[in-house]
Amino acid sequence: MLGTPARKRVALGSSIGATIETYDFIGFGTAAALYFNHVFFPSTDPLSGTLLSFATLGIGFAVRPLGGIIGGHLGDRIGRKPVLVGSLLLMGIATVLIGVLPTYAQVGVWAGILLVAVRVVQGLAFGAEWGGAILMTFEHAPWRKRGLYTGITQAGFPVGLLLANAAFLLSVPLGEQWAWRVPFLLSAVLIVVGIVIRLKVEESPEFENLRSEGEVAKNPLLEVLRDDWRNVLRAFCLRITETAGYAISVTFVLSYLASEELAARSTTLFALMLAAGLGIAATVTWGALTDRIGRRPVYLIGTVLSVAWGVPLFLLLNTGQAVAIVLSFVVSYAVCQNCLAGVQGAWFSELFSARTRTSGASLAYQLSAVVSGFTPLIATALFARTGWVGPALLFSAYGVLGLVATLLTRETWGRTERAEVAALERSLAGPPADPPAPRLTTTASTKETR
Repeated sequence: MLGTPARKRVALGSSIGATIETYDFIGFGTAAALYFNHVFFPSTDPLSGTLLSFATLGIGFAVRPLGGIIGGHLGDRIGRKPVLVGSLLLMGIATVLIGVLPTYAQVGVWAGILLVAVRVVQGLAFGAEWGGAILMTFEHAPWRKRGLYTGITQAGFPVGLLLANAAFLLSVPLGEQWAWRVPFLLSAVLIVVGIVIRLKVEESPEFENLRSEGEVAKNPLLEVLRDDWRNVLRAFCLRITETAGYAISVTFVLSYLASEELAARSTTLFALMLAAGLGIAATVTWGALTDRIGRRPVYLIGTVLSVAWGVPLFLLLNTGQAVAIVLSFVVSYAVCQNCLAGVQGAWFSELFSARTRTSGASLAYQLSAVVSGFTPLIATALFARTGWVGPALLFSAYGVLGLVATLLTRETWGRTERAEVAALERSLAGPPADPPAPRLTTTASTKETR
C-alpha cells in the first residue's frame, strides 16, 4: 500500500529506459518526415517519396502489437524485469543499424527494403517495452501516488522526444549525408547507460507474490481475451486519441510545414523541442492530478480539448508565423497529448488484474499503434484530396472516439476508492496515541504548592 523502498529507483530506471527507447523510435519519425523520403526512396516524385517514407514509419507501428503480445506474455510468465532489459537491447541494436544503412542512390530499391527490415525489429522492441516499464513502476508505487509515479515513467517519452529532436537539430550543419545518421549512431551511447540502470532494477513485488503462490497465468493472453476483452477494447479506443493525435499534430505536421514551406526546418524542430521540454513536467503533473481527482476527469479534459483543437491547429500553422507554430506544438503536445499520456499508466494498469496485467495493458496500448502508425500516411492522402481540412477533421474525429471511450470506461480511482484506501491506511496506523500529560513549569509548581 505504501510502496516498496525501491519505488523511486524503479520509477527513475523505467523512465530512463523509456527515454532511450523513445529517442530511438520517435527519432525515426522525425527522420521519416524530414529526410527519408529522398534518402531511401526515389526523389523524382516528392509526394510518393513522402508516402513511402510514412508507410515505412507505419510498419514499425504495425508490428508493435506483436511485440506487445510477446512482451506481455513473457512479463506475466517470467517477470517484468527480463522484458525491460531485452527490449532495450533489441531496440538499441536496430537503431544503430539504421545509422549505417546504404541510401537509395547507393543500392537502389534495397535501401528501402533494409530500412523496413530494421524498422520491424524496432517495432517489436518498442511494443514489448511499455508494459514492462509501466507495470514495474505501478506495482512498486504507493497506492495513493500511482498516477504520479507512472506519470514519471511516461515522462520518459517527452524526454526521449526532446533528445531525439535536439540531436537532429544539432546535426543539421553536418549536411544531408550525416544529418540523419549521427542521431541514430549516438543511440549506442545511450543504450549502454540504459542497460546498466535496468539491470539494477528490482522485480515487481506483485509478480513475486503471484509466483510464490503459484498463481502465475499459464496463458495470460488467452485469459485476458476471454475474461477481459471489453477492457482491452476500451483501452484501445482511449489510447488512439493520444497516439494518433500525436501522429497528426507532430509527425504529419512536420512534413506539412516543410512541404508547404511554412517554416524552416530549424523552426519546427525548435518548436517541437520546446513542446517536449514542457511536456516532461506536464506529463508528471497530469498524472499526479489523477491521484487527487480520479483518472476519468483528467482524460475527459484531454479528449474534449482534442475534439476542439483540430481546425484551430491548422489555422495557426497556416499563418506561417514562428510564434503561432510554436504555440501549435505546445498545445498539441504538452496539453492535448500529455494530458492523456499522463493518465494511461495508472488507469490502464488498474483495469486489469495482476495475473494478466502486462498482457492486457500492453495489447490494448500497442494495438492502437497500428492505427496511429498509418495515420500520417492517411493524413497525407487526405491532404492531397482535401487540403488541410482533412487532417484537421481526422484529428478531431480521433478525439471523439476517445471521448466516447472515456464515458464508457469505469473509474478506477474515484472518490469511493480513495476513501477506502484512506480508511485502510488509518486502520493500519492503529488508534491515535494518548496525548502526553502537561509538564508544569517551576513557577506553576510553586504556585500549586502554595
